[in-house]
Amino acid sequence: MPQAATVAESTAATSGSDFAPLLRAVREQGLLERRTGWYTMGIAANLLALAVVFTGIVLVGDSWWTLALALPLAVLWGRTAFFGHDAGHSQITAGRGLGRAIGLIHGNLLLGMSQAWWNDKHVRHHANPNHIDKDPDVGVGALVWTQNQAAQREGFARWLTRSQARLFFPMLLLEGIALKISGFQDLRRQGARERILEGALLVAHLAGYATLLLTTMSVGKAVAFALLHHAIFGLHLGMAFAPNHKGMEMPDPDGGRWGHLQRQVLTSRNVRGGILTDWFLGGLNYQIEHHLFPSMPRPYLRRAQPLVREHCRSLGMSYAETGLIESYRQALQHMHEVGEPLRAVPEPVATA
Repeated sequence: MPQAATVAESTAATSGSDFAPLLRAVREQGLLERRTGWYTMGIAANLLALAVVFTGIVLVGDSWWTLALALPLAVLWGRTAFFGHDAGHSQITAGRGLGRAIGLIHGNLLLGMSQAWWNDKHVRHHANPNHIDKDPDVGVGALVWTQNQAAQREGFARWLTRSQARLFFPMLLLEGIALKISGFQDLRRQGARERILEGALLVAHLAGYATLLLTTMSVGKAVAFALLHHAIFGLHLGMAFAPNHKGMEMPDPDGGRWGHLQRQVLTSRNVRGGILTDWFLGGLNYQIEHHLFPSMPRPYLRRAQPLVREHCRSLGMSYAETGLIESYRQALQHMHEVGEPLRAVPEPVATA
């Protein structure tokens, strides 16, 4: 993914006249330059905080009070995921090798989540956000995102779609475990060398995580800690990613071609807030700016926002921005509307 972000920006600059002036203004203000020092301090602080929590688990030991440490560990895992995400976008370093190493350490080793799987999926998402045929994030899975997708559901999946809005947050509690499973499943797609490296790091993560828990507490407490920790982690990541595109425009697969500016702005939603919101959402609350400039370092997204907002205003283009709670409401409302036709039709009655 490191090269994909840069190539996408360069291609858009030459082929999309609406985007070129904005890219030029962003470059002139130095907002695409690396912030190596900022990331070095942030990564070091996060690793230190992780070490403190690990030490706390060892010191508290075989006690139910140890479960209280699942919350800070899940939050710090969220920071770790954000750094892995930024490394994949070449935000941290221009060097492909170093960026990949940072991603592998943060994704595979520290989280047990395959960086190659994430990058492949995320590149396709960035290239065509909310495109029903090209964006894997709106493909058919546990949840669906259009009424056409909903119409194809049968059995338990049909019931799930009818209730997906109210089940969304509870289902996020399983996301932490699902991310690990997806990483292992993706190893079959990867080349031999990549499979060996990624697989070894994933196994090392599981071995280290299990060793930490099983040597400090009983099996029952270790299982309870792992389940609670992964549930909070999955919920946290889901809450960071859910507001970004759900309920926004979805390009018509049979319609006209959108330019880079339209494709990224009209399908994305920003979340208003201050420093705490930036920290909690890992900068993803500036989703419009991030999609327009994937390689832009996270601390520059806030500074780029006025430029992007004004540019959209000058073109008469919609720029979606809302509060955090409202963003969740809009996303859930969209999921509720997708399942509406299924709630209006009685379930078929089985006959003998």
